[in-house]
Amino acid sequence: MSDTVKYLLDESRIPKAWYNLMADLPTPPPAVLHPGTLKPIGPDDLAPLFPMSLIGQEVSTEREIEIPEPVREVYRQWRPSPLYRARRLEKALGTPARIYYKYEGVSPAGSHKPNTAVPQAFYNKEAGVKRITTETGAGQWGSSLAFAGSLFGLEIEVFMVKVSFNQKPYRRALMETYGARCIASPSMETNVGREILARHPDSNGSLGIAISEAVEVAAQRDDTKYALGSVLNHVLMHQTVVGLEAIAQLEMANDYPDIVVGCTGGGSNFAGIAFPFIGAQLRGGRKVRVVAVEPAACPSLTRGRYAYDFGDTGHLTPLVKMHTLGSNFMPPGFHAGGLRYHGMAPLVSHVKELGLIEARAYPQTPCFEAGVMFARHEGIVPAPEANHAVKGAIDEAIRCREEGTSRAILFNLCGHGHFDMQAYTDYFAGKLQDHSYDERELAMALSGLPSVSEAA
Repeated sequence: MSDTVKYLLDESRIPKAWYNLMADLPTPPPAVLHPGTLKPIGPDDLAPLFPMSLIGQEVSTEREIEIPEPVREVYRQWRPSPLYRARRLEKALGTPARIYYKYEGVSPAGSHKPNTAVPQAFYNKEAGVKRITTETGAGQWGSSLAFAGSLFGLEIEVFMVKVSFNQKPYRRALMETYGARCIASPSMETNVGREILARHPDSNGSLGIAISEAVEVAAQRDDTKYALGSVLNHVLMHQTVVGLEAIAQLEMANDYPDIVVGCTGGGSNFAGIAFPFIGAQLRGGRKVRVVAVEPAACPSLTRGRYAYDFGDTGHLTPLVKMHTLGSNFMPPGFHAGGLRYHGMAPLVSHVKELGLIEARAYPQTPCFEAGVMFARHEGIVPAPEANHAVKGAIDEAIRCREEGTSRAILFNLCGHGHFDMQAYTDYFAGKLQDHSYDERELAMALSGLPSVSEAA
């Protein structure tokens, strides 16, 4: 049996602790503020939405947070996830680069999202919670939390962004198969949804609106909490099992990445692959170029403003400092629904401000072109979100070819595209458009940012 096969079968290789980048940062990120007082929030402010165990992780500065054994037991179903070298893609590109990809599509829900859905469900169950509300864009997060909820006996209610609700009916069916209830957002079930529909009856929805609806419902019942699939510190930390495994797997291959690439929407899968490498660098290890790739139609890192903003459209959440397009920004209905969020995770935004990562934005058509090329040489059809990382990795490999340099490139293939074939059908039919946002709407959304002094 080869070492690689033995590794994949060895559950002891699953990390025993998540990595917390907060422990190694040269400066801490700005505080999270109460929207009424503009003072830093405390645990009691978050208690109506999250169990105290997750609130503790959100503010922790410990380098390692132990993974509970019941969570590792579920992880064993698909972890450690495989790391592949894309040799056929390298050959097709004629590049001297060594391209590696960590494949998270092997999870039951088909993406990286169960890495945090499972622990969030576990901690809520421990706290006596009966029901969890959440939002989802393309459906990867909603189906992952539905999966986790079914394991721990929790009722799951998912507000799915309406454009994705209509584009991706099989994701909705998967959530329902796991026992969750899925509602198109904006909906008539919440005050926020009704207000949006009164102003915009044909609204496609957004992650910001769906978050508002889920938060509103969670706040109404004592037995209900809210779960978020990205953005928050504890969510990003749970995803670091991806990068931690990749470090160990690359060590087996006697290699180390020069470049790490991830797609970015809210920032969770990007943080999962990148933060362990950034942390190693901050502790004196090898330097890596870290590239965050986002959609040109919703470019928070490349076009957003680094400022305090609400995480939701209904302004029910605390204020966080992040790269934002404005909480009222309505992104076009492109297929990478998981990347249609107005803001970037505060911790990802912070490392961008520290110069530890770089960002670039791509339209969706060249990303699908890259995804098709990848599928035809490596055999895996990526999700539309993951296509952004594929495109970023291919561009870096082409740069290596043009420069005649051999570098190791690692990217996170964060999910498969089996539920996204309509997007590929549209691509092959020439119906896929490179949507662009309205510059005037962006300017209006940015002009409505909360007024917070720099002292805050």
